[in-house]
Amino acid sequence: MKKVPLTESAGQRSASGASPETPPQKKQASTPHLRLPKWIKVTSTLGPNYGRVKSILEEHSLHSVCQEAACPNIRECFSEGTATFMILGNRCTRGCNFCGVTKGRPLNLDEEEPARLANVVGQLKLKQVVITSVTRDDLPDGGAWVFARTMQLLRQQDTEVKVEFLIPDLRGDAQALQVILDSGVDVLAHNVETVGRLYKRARPGMKLDRSLEVLSRASHYTPRPVVKSGFMVGLGETTDEIIELMHQIYATGTDLVTIGQYLRPSLSHLPVERFYHPDEFKELARIGMKIGFAHVESGPLVRSSYKAFHQSKQLLEKRC
Repeated sequence: MKKVPLTESAGQRSASGASPETPPQKKQASTPHLRLPKWIKVTSTLGPNYGRVKSILEEHSLHSVCQEAACPNIRECFSEGTATFMILGNRCTRGCNFCGVTKGRPLNLDEEEPARLANVVGQLKLKQVVITSVTRDDLPDGGAWVFARTMQLLRQQDTEVKVEFLIPDLRGDAQALQVILDSGVDVLAHNVETVGRLYKRARPGMKLDRSLEVLSRASHYTPRPVVKSGFMVGLGETTDEIIELMHQIYATGTDLVTIGQYLRPSLSHLPVERFYHPDEFKELARIGMKIGFAHVESGPLVRSSYKAFHQSKQLLEKRC
């Protein structure tokens, strides 16, 4: 396997072959944040739409992953009048150690949420919508019917609206996944997040094979949506592991992949092992395209939903 030329950077540590355990909370919290390198710059400019988008979400009691997961691109996206909606509430039943979304017992299911979301999409006059959710293991279908109902209402309002769903693994429930695929979604995304060796540390209770199966089922569905996945770097993975993961994703039939830098949400989350240089992201994109992906979006601040329809534009145009 060709290795990406890695740049020495603060916090770089070698990864062992064993699956690392999650560090004790006290030790994890005592590990200080690494200083951000100069190439990671988040704009502080607030455009005229920023407050409008924020107010509309609050007015309709809707959540965005931009806010809940402390996305570094929130100012840019809100200022452009876009947001990635997060349905099924804002409390996740999983305990991923990299994610800033609130974890805990969810509140009762809000059955009016799909209608409010469709109303807001109309207010914002959006033609492209990205919708994700917390993981709801407390629900029999993981909330699949809420995704489907949301799609139904969006298409009743605008038959041409393009919709991307970024979904959890639904505990591997093929029937729940089919409910979502049957809705007619344009882009089906599910993130593998990290390499298999680090799952026990970063995504306890989750399985890489299960996530790959979600992608494979979506890729073999008819009519086929654009299928997408994504992962982070900076959690202690090796270059060979990254390349192996890209091959595993590609083998499912996935069309495009996103690669971004892990940024620690708080001291209670896993520390950053190292920061990748922009040139390394470019090399990963080059390798991904050589593997065969139709598109690879790779960069320090790349996130699955960031400029999502730019990523899938050509593939969606081919389907028309």
